Amino acid sequence: MKRYTLGVYEKAFPGDLTFEERLSAAKQCGFDFLELSLDATDEKLARLSWSDGEIGALRQMSSKTGLPILTMCLSGVRRFPIGSDREGVAQRGVQIVKKTIEFSMKLGIRIVQVGGFDVNDAYPSTETSRARFFKNLRVCTAYAAKMGVMLGIETMENDFVNTVEKAMVYVDDIRSPYLTVYPDTGNISNGTDDVPADILRGKGHICAAHLKETKPGVFRDMKYGEGAVDFDAAIKAYRSIGVNMFNAEFWHDGGSDWLAQAQAAHDFLAVKLDASEE
Repeated sequence: MKRYTLGVYEKAFPGDLTFEERLSAAKQCGFDFLELSLDATDEKLARLSWSDGEIGALRQMSSKTGLPILTMCLSGVRRFPIGSDREGVAQRGVQIVKKTIEFSMKLGIRIVQVGGFDVNDAYPSTETSRARFFKNLRVCTAYAAKMGVMLGIETMENDFVNTVEKAMVYVDDIRSPYLTVYPDTGNISNGTDDVPADILRGKGHICAAHLKETKPGVFRDMKYGEGAVDFDAAIKAYRSIGVNMFNAEFWHDGGSDWLAQAQAAHDFLAVKLDASEE
């Protein structure tokens, strides 16, 4: 049996599919789990208001299809960054993180990936915003510990937290088993010249890893094999420190061949992960 799991991002599939159709498609392609998205749109944030019955229905779909939902990508903090000094924004961000933790606990999600944003792209990062991010991350981590849900800081396409080394500043200081790093391999490939060394910096504190294709200056919407990410070297580094959960992060491009593209993505990464088993 393979010693790793390979999940897939919810947005790899058309948005008009039902949850059961997304779960079934992911299962058909050979993925081991689905990662939900809680992005900055009102549509996705509305999930935080789901009733226990609606959450239970999704759990039943997951059980019916045989595909678990194990992780959550919380990029909604891009819109409501927890380091913002704009009135009410940081407080709203903390509230979103807490409600996401509650949602995940009810659904059975183990890991919530929190984007490394102190401010959004329209505002400069300052000493004050970084300190506020730190303070509020402590609050969110304490709440995650209370609920038994792990937080993973996502390395982003910004200068604030674009490497494992930068994320580890917070992990090392807060020192909670419920605060880890969930690297985006494509983003750290654009953030450092030595990806394996950066990954090793997170030894003992990386809960899972996104496998996303990028190239210098381009952070998304690329097919696997067309970018500059050295997946073989990155996966080797991850596996050497005991990271065994991976997620294929890519987006549906609007085409009708989405199922074939998802299958191709799975097969591309599975070959590299299988090779790391040797």
